Amino acid sequence: MPPDVYGDRAARAEELGYDSVWMSETQHDPFVGLTAAALKTERVAVRTGLAVVFARNPMTTAMLANDLQLVSRGRFALGIGSQLQTHITKRFSMPWSKPAPRMREYILALRAIWKCFATDGRIRFRGEFYRHTVMSPFFNPGPNPYGEPPILVAGVGPMMTQLAGELADGFLAHIISTRRLLEGVTIPALRAAREGAGKSMDGFELHATPIVATGNTEEELRAAVRQAKESIAYYASIPSYAPVLELEGLGGLKDELYRLAGAGRAAEMVDAIDDTILETFAIVGEPKEAAAKIWERFGGLATSIAFFQAGDLPPEALQPLHEELRHLVRSDLP
Repeated sequence: MPPDVYGDRAARAEELGYDSVWMSETQHDPFVGLTAAALKTERVAVRTGLAVVFARNPMTTAMLANDLQLVSRGRFALGIGSQLQTHITKRFSMPWSKPAPRMREYILALRAIWKCFATDGRIRFRGEFYRHTVMSPFFNPGPNPYGEPPILVAGVGPMMTQLAGELADGFLAHIISTRRLLEGVTIPALRAAREGAGKSMDGFELHATPIVATGNTEEELRAAVRQAKESIAYYASIPSYAPVLELEGLGGLKDELYRLAGAGRAAEMVDAIDDTILETFAIVGEPKEAAAKIWERFGGLATSIAFFQAGDLPPEALQPLHEELRHLVRSDLP
């Protein structure tokens, strides 16, 4: 979604009572889109979900995040992820190695840079992957009155999950995450990492972004289901996400999709996603039904939920889903 359109969409979402707006790094730069959103809103949180940080050095990301925290008056959160090696090296032409250790150092570098801004001090960050050792007053933006933005780390595998629990302020669950994965694997790993770092889960965010295929007409729902199957087929064909499929008893699917992807047979990849697989990894149904399924899958686990929307429905069209989900959340509160 272009940044100018996203700003208007965010303003409408705020009017309808949404708590946050998110933008991922796909066809557009999320920092630009969220700047537009921040300037057109007053209340909603604005968050990258996610920004591809290995496409930038830590100083660049630190400056962008610091400015968005200023523009939004403290409503920004920096959601970050590593992306895949092929995209980093061949699309962004940036180095790739040891993604979890590199991400660890990246986070430490971000916080060292923000500390430098906050204290108007010198920076002496030297790591295996990044070095930041120069900061003159002319280039230092100075203390941010709203403080540092929270850092949310995206992951699927054990190393990135552990890193998120240890160093970050929250975790971004992948869009094909299931309740079985979160309850049996992800949350125990996050809790263990927090405990190992001498931290509790209090205040730690677990954000879910399920694929939601919904619509108010049969035509809208049919189109959304097709797009949801395309998303599942794409992610399920990536080897690094194989453990999610295996956990759901779908280990054979990844081999078939990988073979079809290699042969360029995209239409057959989508056809391989039957209704059972679709319902395993996506939320499907008319808006109120979809809300019930979202809460059944993520209620009691996620601290916040956004929609990876299959289709392009405006906020008004999703309002029945939003209202029903709010009702379910309130009904479940003690």
